[in-house]
Amino acid sequence: MEEIIDHYLNELIANETNSLPIKIEPEMTDETNLKNQEWNKWLPIKSTVTDLELNELEQEIGHGLPLSYRAFLKYKHFYELYISECSFCSNPIKTWRAEIMKMIFNGYPSEDLIEKGRIPFANWSDWGLLCFDTTADYKNNNYPIVLWDHEVYDEFQIQYSDFENMITKLAQEHEKQRA
Repeated sequence: MEEIIDHYLNELIANETNSLPIKIEPEMTDETNLKNQEWNKWLPIKSTVTDLELNELEQEIGHGLPLSYRAFLKYKHFYELYISECSFCSNPIKTWRAEIMKMIFNGYPSEDLIEKGRIPFANWSDWGLLCFDTTADYKNNNYPIVLWDHEVYDEFQIQYSDFENMITKLAQEHEKQRA
């Protein structure tokens, strides 16, 4: 999983698409940024997320997270990560938790998602969300990934068997799209 994440983060940098029109945290700022520039380059860095912080996040959302997703959050901080049609929730060094909470509780009506046991963690293209499906008991919270179309609020389509499988399949899909 780490190899795939690094590949797509490095691709953003190589293509020079790691710029945003926002203030970048100093720890993640590319040193080549010019002052008073509208767009700022960011670089992924080693994550500072701890198990204690993740335990607190789980308490706050009311669900455990898959071990593979916990490992994902503890691997790298980034502002953007795209693999195939998936755009992961931003994971910047100081505001990663706020970004996740915003996606879960403020992106779309919570009664359509979290209150039904679906935890959003990534955007799908420009029309949906990928969510952990917590509606059944899974060992190590290894939930299947469902796709939710924001125009069909009461339907969830199983997309991947679990988070780690999803990362692998997304990378395969991405490479097929390039061919």
